[in-house]
Amino acid sequence: MQKEIDMFSTYLATERQLSKHTHDNYVRDLIKLQQYGVSEQLNQVQDIQVIHLRLLIGKLRQQGLATKSIQRWLSSIKMFFRFCKKQRWVTTNPTEGIQAPKADKKLPKTMDADQVSQLLNIDGSDFLSCRDKAMLEITYSSGLRLSELAGLNLHDLDLKAATLRVIGKGNKTRQLPIGSYALRALQDWLGQRKTQLKDQDEQAVFISQRGIRISVRNIQERFKKIGASQVGQHLHPHMLRHSFASHLLESSGDLRAVQELLGHENISTTQIYTHLDFQHLAKVYDQAHPRANKKS
Repeated sequence: MQKEIDMFSTYLATERQLSKHTHDNYVRDLIKLQQYGVSEQLNQVQDIQVIHLRLLIGKLRQQGLATKSIQRWLSSIKMFFRFCKKQRWVTTNPTEGIQAPKADKKLPKTMDADQVSQLLNIDGSDFLSCRDKAMLEITYSSGLRLSELAGLNLHDLDLKAATLRVIGKGNKTRQLPIGSYALRALQDWLGQRKTQLKDQDEQAVFISQRGIRISVRNIQERFKKIGASQVGQHLHPHMLRHSFASHLLESSGDLRAVQELLGHENISTTQIYTHLDFQHLAKVYDQAHPRANKKS
């Protein structure tokens, strides 16, 4: 099938005008198919059937090829056979109906309670210290997304009731509790906030030193810097949200409540934290059970 691959390669370079890197990836993927065809005496493109592709996917998995790489490979093969059918080299497309293996969900990175405590132990009463501590506390206390934290407005806060309101994904509003530590940090910050305002009508809860709403990028950079100095690791805002969810689920076991607090539409999204919880239990088991680590 060298002729067909060469013509497809020309099509990618001239008509699709793909970058060299992307073009070379497609060609490498097709070489895998070609090599498999030679090994199975499938020398013509029309010899390749659905069963052969399924067997090859299984072989690639056995060889340790990552799921994402297999997904990309199958995407290349599908495009190739669509091209082949358009050229009338094949009458049927053997890739139709073949689904790529689903990628394993990566468990979110979390911090344990001691790490969070160390992270939030920020001294100082200056503008940046008060603001950064309040942002960290409120993110962990209420499990906010980065966009929700940046978009928080004064009218979203009810300090007397210790609650806040956010508009999350899908433009859905949810009301969340504010923990006592976060409430105290927020009150300290609001006192500092007044000193830096340029426009008294500014509604953003968290502002930059320029007196305007702090940007998402600025928050990311501040969290990264604080994470490095406080706990010696890269910190992104979602890590605190993940820690919030994991710690709540670990303590309460109430998956539905955690789903509501996180603003997840489907409980399957929240269920990933049950895996984190199991990892914690498995670790305790390994450390505590007298026969857990017995060597065979």
